[in-house]
Amino acid sequence: MTPLSANPPAGTSGANDFQALQGRLTRAFGSFSALDAPRTVLIVPSLSMDQEVLAGISGAYHYEERMLCYLMLLRLPRTRVIYLSSYPIPESIIDYYLHLLPGIPAQHARSRLTLFACHDGSPVALTAKILGRPRLLDRIRSAIPDPDTAYMICFNVTDQERSLALRLNMPIYGCDPDLLHWGSKSGSRKIFREASIDMPEGFEDLRGADEIVDALAELKARRPRIKRAVVKLDEGFSGEGNAVFSYERSPASTNLKAWIKESLPDLAFEAKGMTWEPFAEKLSAMGGIVEEFIEGEIKRSPSAQFRVDPVGRLEAISTHDQVLGGESGQVFLGCLFPADEAYRLQIQESGLKAAGILADKGVLGRFAIDFLSVKDGEEWRHYAIEINLRRGGTTHPFIMLEFLTEGQYDPGTGTFLTPSGHARCYYASDNVQSDAYRGLLPADLIDIAALNCLHFDGASQQGVMFHLIGALSEFGKLGVLCIAPTLEQAETFYHRTTEVLDRECRRA
Repeated sequence: MTPLSANPPAGTSGANDFQALQGRLTRAFGSFSALDAPRTVLIVPSLSMDQEVLAGISGAYHYEERMLCYLMLLRLPRTRVIYLSSYPIPESIIDYYLHLLPGIPAQHARSRLTLFACHDGSPVALTAKILGRPRLLDRIRSAIPDPDTAYMICFNVTDQERSLALRLNMPIYGCDPDLLHWGSKSGSRKIFREASIDMPEGFEDLRGADEIVDALAELKARRPRIKRAVVKLDEGFSGEGNAVFSYERSPASTNLKAWIKESLPDLAFEAKGMTWEPFAEKLSAMGGIVEEFIEGEIKRSPSAQFRVDPVGRLEAISTHDQVLGGESGQVFLGCLFPADEAYRLQIQESGLKAAGILADKGVLGRFAIDFLSVKDGEEWRHYAIEINLRRGGTTHPFIMLEFLTEGQYDPGTGTFLTPSGHARCYYASDNVQSDAYRGLLPADLIDIAALNCLHFDGASQQGVMFHLIGALSEFGKLGVLCIAPTLEQAETFYHRTTEVLDRECRRA
């Protein structure tokens, strides 16, 4: 769909103006380290990507709520937060987050929080909705007391977010959209190749069915025993742009390409309801890759997270084991922190090679590098899979852990320690879902949590927090973060939480 008011991508002069804005953030960034430094942070949780791909995700527009973790910035007594959304966020959800703030009265925090909503649930990215509402833009400007100490945080940064930054005269703590190619599936493979990191055999920058056919045939020639391959859209999200091709019953003859072409409509798509025709159209429009499907009896999907700050410092900030589902195990469901001790530092080290190249190219902000790890005897073999130049499913739980405990990640051990030196782990999921949960209001969830002690205990620095609460009533879906001293205890919290929800819904 076309936004209410189309804004063309920033041209050369617009790009130059944007770089000037970003320079303002670099100059001001040092002063933000002081706890009492005044600043305004505009949160734009827009999923600015292919809306048809997002349509396969249940309650997709509620994923805007994942960035409510940034309300924890209100712990800083002179920080103001402006939060934008498609629909108004219920005050009960805001209240839930503010009462998690350590050391700050909820009323004090609420006075420094401004909420704006577009009142628009159409399948259009939030940023496009904002750009199409000039009066809303005026209200946002009026809510910023000092533009020189203000900046934006976005889920991902595209030409639309750059246009918004220019309209608001506000820099973005995020990656310049001119660099987004390095976060596509094709761009990721180029970075891994430059960093000399192992990755699956495959091909990038493919457009259209004919190039996919050629790549699948060449892959079979290079890997005669290959069983399956993965076709991925360059701009897929959460595994929903992936499809698996099977070589079962493939002919060992010169007819291989013809057989592959006939078999393409039978791809096993991860996105629900996806068929070959729209998938092929997206391949032609955005491009994609083909790579071998890594087989193995024991497989994991770890990821390493990094951050480049506005003055150019690169940090390793976490590792996770991803919890994946879907037909072939490629759809993100949740994560465990930290990644397995057997390999967490290995993937962090490999990821740093690619992260250093990205930093040299000018990438700014948080990003993640995903791996596929296969156990071979007593050793693990790691394959780099993709780079996500955006905030993702591992971002919001880690931010909550940082703010709730005031602890720090130790890159030397890959663990997180509280100020008293105690380890903290977590199990997080964006996909706690059941038809039985449909109809539960935010107030119902909070009531169930209170009655069953499903909360975060600041004294022991462990417990349960919920997110994606707005998706609960309509979709029967919510997210949960379970923090504990060990992963086993965190998973116990998670299973107890789902058991309580199931029991309460049966009782109702």
